[in-house]
Amino acid sequence: MFAFTNLGRTIAAAAAIGALFGAEVAQAQARDPNNPTCPASPNWSSYREMRLTIQDMNGRRILLAEGFIDDNLIPRLQQALQDERIEEIWLRSPGGNARVGNQAGRLIRSSGFPTRIPAGWACFSACNFLFMGGFARFVDPGGLFIVHMFTHTGDREVIRQEVAQGEENTIGLIGEIEQQSALLASEDNDFMIRMGLSRLLLSEVMYRTSAVAQGNNRETRRCLTQEQIIHYNVANPQ
Repeated sequence: MFAFTNLGRTIAAAAAIGALFGAEVAQAQARDPNNPTCPASPNWSSYREMRLTIQDMNGRRILLAEGFIDDNLIPRLQQALQDERIEEIWLRSPGGNARVGNQAGRLIRSSGFPTRIPAGWACFSACNFLFMGGFARFVDPGGLFIVHMFTHTGDREVIRQEVAQGEENTIGLIGEIEQQSALLASEDNDFMIRMGLSRLLLSEVMYRTSAVAQGNNRETRRCLTQEQIIHYNVANPQ
């Protein structure tokens, strides 16, 4: 388990290990024209299910959590967290199942392990919940904590089908989206407060983006600066 007495050693060692990702830091530096705070191709892994791999790096035991947050993550994460020699959890993920991410974040918090987004790695959407579960949290310079507006409108084909079937179907779909969005917003807010983050992250950053790209407003995600990461208490100062 992580101990406060090991914090300085953990930070120093992580900085040294971060050099291993120098090539990844240089990757995808081109800006995304629709999301100018972010690179065009964040390094958040293409694994279709989150892979949990324990590796020993420079004498430290690290749990690497990489890939899409799938519906069946929790049992695998519970198994991985049984290794009490783990010193940190490193994350890179494009997101996935939001409620599973919420559960996974709570599980990580109960484990007492810190979380980190290393230089060159990106943590987006539901991955944020896993990261926020860390007992202590670190985002290295060059690491990306990426947020967005929650949405239940991502499946355009479903929307088209409902609209094509007439007004009653469309009204029903809108009502379902409103209800699920309200529930998700409440869960997000509760989780963030429990994990010690500022609720202003929601109102000042996340809700300033568009749920779906449309018209002139095509910004659907934002990459936090190091200053914002500290200001909103997303991570611990290093």
